[in-house]
Amino acid sequence: MSAKPVDACALVPYIGFGHVWHTRLRPRRHRFIVPTFFLLLPMRTLRVRPEAAGVLALNRPGALAFRDADHGSGAGMAQGGALAWLEELLHSAGIDDALGEVWLQCYPRVLGYSFKPVSFWYCHRADGSLRAIVAEVNNTFGERHAYLLDAPRYGQELRADKTFHVSPFCTVQGSYRFEFQRGGPHGLRSARVRIDYHDASGPVLLTGLSGRLQPLTAASRRHALWRYPLLSFGVMARILWHALLLWGKQVPFHAKAQPPLLPITRSLPPDRPS
Repeated sequence: MSAKPVDACALVPYIGFGHVWHTRLRPRRHRFIVPTFFLLLPMRTLRVRPEAAGVLALNRPGALAFRDADHGSGAGMAQGGALAWLEELLHSAGIDDALGEVWLQCYPRVLGYSFKPVSFWYCHRADGSLRAIVAEVNNTFGERHAYLLDAPRYGQELRADKTFHVSPFCTVQGSYRFEFQRGGPHGLRSARVRIDYHDASGPVLLTGLSGRLQPLTAASRRHALWRYPLLSFGVMARILWHALLLWGKQVPFHAKAQPPLLPITRSLPPDRPS
């Protein structure tokens, strides 16, 4: 990927069509892979030029929409929106050089509903180089937590302690292994994210998301809505269905842990064991 800033004509919303995969290795094997789509949004451009959203309904009702209140502190545009939350998060962590574009990879609202298990904020320097990635995680209890991955590189594995309750079939211990890949000029042709969960005995879950990117147009929006009309409802339905399957396989159930005291969990140094 080039570290040069993205051309202004490319600073538009993108849509990715691909798959989500999930493989549990222990204590019972369980695997699924499903087709999906997601958005990749130039958030600083949209703040200055909201008309760049094009066919995406930005902070308003629409068949395919994005709302700032679905991210960060949950504040709307009156409080600066999700981007203001991210900028404050970076500043509080001592990261003041991520002054370039911020791309947000997330699920949209479809027909007014959205549940976003995880979203990714790609934060760049003014020269276009990648400075940080924030993985923003939601659980089904309405709680949210951010994993700050400092000084990342595409294709490099990054690790962070697991501190936030997501699934009752996993304990809040061990660590996540992240890997990000972006293809094409400025990383706007494809996106792939791997998130594996390890405990003290080794890998437990192997999960990820990948897709081919294209500009969000009336045609690509129509394709998404016709092919996946219940995307957001399907995300929640699959969570509940696979929880039932795991319960049927007698995978141990763990009570919900308290949220972490700190709102951010930072990535581990490369030389520190997890």
